[in-house]
Amino acid sequence: MTDKVRVRFAPSPTGFLHVGGARTALYNWLFARQQQGVFILRIEDTDMERSSEAMVQGILEGMHWLGLDADEGPFFQSTFADAHRAAARRLVEAGKAYYDFTPKGETDDKNVKERIADRARLQAVTGKAQNPFRELPLAEARQRVETGEAAAIRLKVPEVGVSRFDDLVFGPQERDYADIEDLVLVRSDGHPLYNLSVVMDDIEMQITHIIRGQDHLTNTHKQILIYEALGATVPRFAHLPLIFAPGKVKLSKRTHGKVVSVTEYRDRGFVPEALVNFLALLGWSPGDGQEMISPQELIEKFNIEAVHKAGAIFNFDKADERDWTDPKALWMNAEYIKTMALERLSAMVAAQLQKDGLWREEYDQERREWFTRTVDLLRARFRTIVDFSIYGRPYFADDFAFEPAAVKKNLKDERLKELLPGLAEQLSGVEAFTHDGAEAALRAYGEAQGVKAGLLINASRTALTGQSVGPGMFDIMVALGRERTVERLRKAIAVVGT
Repeated sequence: MTDKVRVRFAPSPTGFLHVGGARTALYNWLFARQQQGVFILRIEDTDMERSSEAMVQGILEGMHWLGLDADEGPFFQSTFADAHRAAARRLVEAGKAYYDFTPKGETDDKNVKERIADRARLQAVTGKAQNPFRELPLAEARQRVETGEAAAIRLKVPEVGVSRFDDLVFGPQERDYADIEDLVLVRSDGHPLYNLSVVMDDIEMQITHIIRGQDHLTNTHKQILIYEALGATVPRFAHLPLIFAPGKVKLSKRTHGKVVSVTEYRDRGFVPEALVNFLALLGWSPGDGQEMISPQELIEKFNIEAVHKAGAIFNFDKADERDWTDPKALWMNAEYIKTMALERLSAMVAAQLQKDGLWREEYDQERREWFTRTVDLLRARFRTIVDFSIYGRPYFADDFAFEPAAVKKNLKDERLKELLPGLAEQLSGVEAFTHDGAEAALRAYGEAQGVKAGLLINASRTALTGQSVGPGMFDIMVALGRERTVERLRKAIAVVGT
């Protein structure tokens, strides 16, 4: 085995890239980068009925968006099937596996634990293994195969002894051989099964550390037996705690839908580094209380042995459209939007506006400075890039909706039917349409009309944006410009009192 650290992420393309899978990929990537090692992507596509090219592309897109590009791969497990079958046959020839001719129709509905218990009872009474083909002479078994008789290939699990390994997260693990059924390596139809395929691929790719989900913990004892039978060095293992949905149920694609899909976060306006940051802290922490951690800092601080043993909770409410995912993830994304380089943020917002039909070429030409200033004005209020199209629409388009609650709160006073056009007239005559100039004009107008400035400020906010909250009122006026401000103040009388 190589001295260089080599790790792999090996998803099955039977669904989109799950956030749990993405976290596994991230921890592998961080470990490889920290150790100056190699990160490999292997697509385990042997389940041909459930695998699809679309899902493969979804995995690749999600990985690339997160910045977790592989050093090698993607490799596809299905292309190595012949090598897997050949390895199983070599184990038979070496006396470490055997052909099992049990007809499919004679299998029962008992689960693995029940069959193991039956085997143990039988061995206690007769001293013989349960499967009658385990000790079949190799020459006879080989002849039956050569004549076309269907046979699976099973590993001969030692009858006495213990499987042990030291997991980097969960510590020492132990399991009696008597509790492990003779593993099927290849089905009677010639299809290599997972435990053989994954071990063979990891050997061929010289994997030194296997970092994967806790649900694979019981498979590890079986796979170590295969490593040993093949005479290969056993890698180090690190099993990651599960991620749970609210109520401490396992987070799943089938039950929880798109909220667990990485591409959903891309499409709903997440900054990739924010999701990486959030996923890194789902089961691990740097120990110093820091929460906002860049990918480079994650590489420097990550410690696989500091991964928590307890499962992490991924909080969300499927019925809440606005707070559709974990509040901490949304908060973290908002923090990245607030602090990231304005040039990059502007590019992301431009792409979103183009997608939503709100982009104008002038934003990249004569109004480029206005566009970046407006993005900078809005960024402190928004949690996702999509918010710039939804809640920022009044800045980029003149057709926007009025929020009913905002109208009821700020445009209910009938006096506004006369005050808003009057304010529009006042602002149209301001010599310098700046923050201070607009504010002075509004306050002077309110004093002249005998009304509080707050009435005009709140009414103007809703008249100009359809909303009750947002940036400073006079910053909004400057962002919209004199012409649009005056026009919207006059048109807003149509919704006053509604």
